[in-house]
Amino acid sequence: MLEQATLDELWLFDDPAQSESRFRVELERGGPWDDTERAELTTQLARAIGLEGRFDEAAALLIELDDGAPVVGVRVLLESGRLMNGSGHPDAAAGLFRQAASIAHRADLLFLRVDALHMLAIVDPDGAEDWTAQAAAVAEESPDPRTRRWLVSLHSNLGWYRLEAGDPSAALESFTEASRWADLVGTEDQRTWAAEAIAECTAALEASEE
Repeated sequence: MLEQATLDELWLFDDPAQSESRFRVELERGGPWDDTERAELTTQLARAIGLEGRFDEAAALLIELDDGAPVVGVRVLLESGRLMNGSGHPDAAAGLFRQAASIAHRADLLFLRVDALHMLAIVDPDGAEDWTAQAAAVAEESPDPRTRRWLVSLHSNLGWYRLEAGDPSAALESFTEASRWADLVGTEDQRTWAAEAIAECTAALEASEE
């Protein structure tokens, strides 16, 4: 299976078209990828195409994948769920993310299990607190710093959810925790975003107390 660092190098999330091009180049050049890794790359190509709004094209790529490896099955479910959510069907997406989380759990794919739980927190806002807690527990137990990096996004997303729900005090707790993990395992961008979130939340909290 692919190392997440390999996918990190290929992805430009603020430029899905360029990401699509990068994944196509890797798939067209053949090696050094084995069949399972090529299938994983194809799931990411589908994700990039989906981010460009070409949902049917992305779904067609995913339907063709039948590698049999658990990691491919989980990635297909994850990206199918993201396509469903992106096209306005969060309830259907939730079912796919639940399946992805379950298979990832059985196959000990911690990074992908956290990804699935984090997506559940997005598509099922009523359960956001519980899904985030589950995802954080898995991430904190991981020996892999890249998997623990999920803790920045998890706590940050929960912070925005709490702030939008009108609870700036609880939101500040989440943003502070996100900042702590950003300092421990995050990127420079994540540290900057965490500081900005704390500043915005602090201002909202002060305004609510006036």
